[in-house]
Amino acid sequence: MQEFKLEQHAASLLPDGKKWKLIWNDEFDGRKLDRSKWDFRLHFWGKRFPAFTEEGVELDGQSHLRIHLIERDGQYCSAQLQTGSLTYDLPRPEEGFWPFGGYQKQRFLHKFGYYEIRCRLNRQAGWWTAFWLQSPSIGAHPDAAQCGVECDIMESQDYPTEGKIRCGNIWNGYGEDGKGSGHRKFILKDTPDGWHRFGVDWSSAGYVFYTDGEEVNRVEGPVSNVEQFLLITAEPMGYRDFTNPGPDPLLKQIVFPEYFEVDYVRVFDAQEI
Repeated sequence: MQEFKLEQHAASLLPDGKKWKLIWNDEFDGRKLDRSKWDFRLHFWGKRFPAFTEEGVELDGQSHLRIHLIERDGQYCSAQLQTGSLTYDLPRPEEGFWPFGGYQKQRFLHKFGYYEIRCRLNRQAGWWTAFWLQSPSIGAHPDAAQCGVECDIMESQDYPTEGKIRCGNIWNGYGEDGKGSGHRKFILKDTPDGWHRFGVDWSSAGYVFYTDGEEVNRVEGPVSNVEQFLLITAEPMGYRDFTNPGPDPLLKQIVFPEYFEVDYVRVFDAQEI
């Protein structure tokens, strides 16, 4: 891996064999979230989702973003940040048509390149964190290359209980026709300071996933040929059980404060050598 150094910030670890150019980033400097870069996901399939919130997002003044787990009267929520959106982010009206194909303001969309986050994961079980890419049009065409995929660069559903991280892709939308593409779980090795780097090299040849400078997964296809947006998300478990939604029992054991901490998010394009 090769280092990309940014003054007064931690270096990126980028795949060898390519020349990289930084094209988009957030170092989370200052005390206020840059809303020109990020919006909040508040809906799930067109309905306001109780586990999503705009609260609990903090910049600590030392170039770190913190997404806090929040508890109120036995219910839990946390924030989901995104640089774009898709149809199910839009509220479903009580009457009339859901605006299929619509979306909210797109702040940043991109195709191909290297997408990297440096973060400290949730320390306690009962909620999970993720860094991923999503298409505004996923599932809207029979050919996933023409409508995009969900690229899960890091998901922590099995961390810290089993110490595992999950990465890989899904496509064909969500529901009965949705398919998975080589999702892999691996044991996350400890680092001295608890910070980890997760990234994916997305190219026309496929997806190569990295953690702390080591290749951890490779997915050949289908390969999205459309621009996609970034998400940094945290979510308490249990609320997606639509037959009996509510907090996972593990949430009641959490000692607060509990948060997901992010140092930076960066996007690089590969340049000709």
